[in-house]
Amino acid sequence: MLRTVFALLLMTLPAHAEGEAAGDFDYYVMSLSWTPTWCDLKGDARQSPQCQRGRGYGFTLHGLWPQYTDRGYPSYCRTAARNPSRAMSNAMADIMGTSGLAWYQWKKHGRCAGLSAQDYYTLARKAYASIKRPEIFRKLKSDVTLPAAVIEAAFIEANPTLKRDQITITCKAHKIQEVRICLTKDLELETCGYDVSRDCGLRDAGMGMIK
Repeated sequence: MLRTVFALLLMTLPAHAEGEAAGDFDYYVMSLSWTPTWCDLKGDARQSPQCQRGRGYGFTLHGLWPQYTDRGYPSYCRTAARNPSRAMSNAMADIMGTSGLAWYQWKKHGRCAGLSAQDYYTLARKAYASIKRPEIFRKLKSDVTLPAAVIEAAFIEANPTLKRDQITITCKAHKIQEVRICLTKDLELETCGYDVSRDCGLRDAGMGMIK
């Protein structure tokens, strides 16, 4: 009963503030977005180049987010670091889908890492490369329906050192949305905090094939 009350109390606290000092956080959450879901829900309507047929995007890097252990995350932090050049953001499109997303992620989250823009982008790319994305999902021949737990199990099988309390799956509109993996500041696997570790429990989540 006490744990339930405590959990409810946590849910009433603000998820984050804005304008914190850069570098003040505990660990990273790396978010991997399943492109077919994002395109179906938002990207197609925006005519995003990420969603053009034949581009072949699967799990792309949504972001590398500084996070607090207790709850919440910093955003739009105060920093003396200069913003990335257009060329720097353009160079991230191969793993993030668009340069616009790379720029937005720097503006909202990257400034909080306490790094230069180039170092943040480099770290984000290193984090993305550190986790193997299961190839089976790239081979789907049609849209499928499956338990969200299957996605988690596939990532753990592909990354044997990954534990269940270090990964979470999110859903939106009854579809697989993102895989989120918790990492230390040195990009070692880390246990996720309470507000990150709530898995999607759907047993019939949709997963679209790559077009």
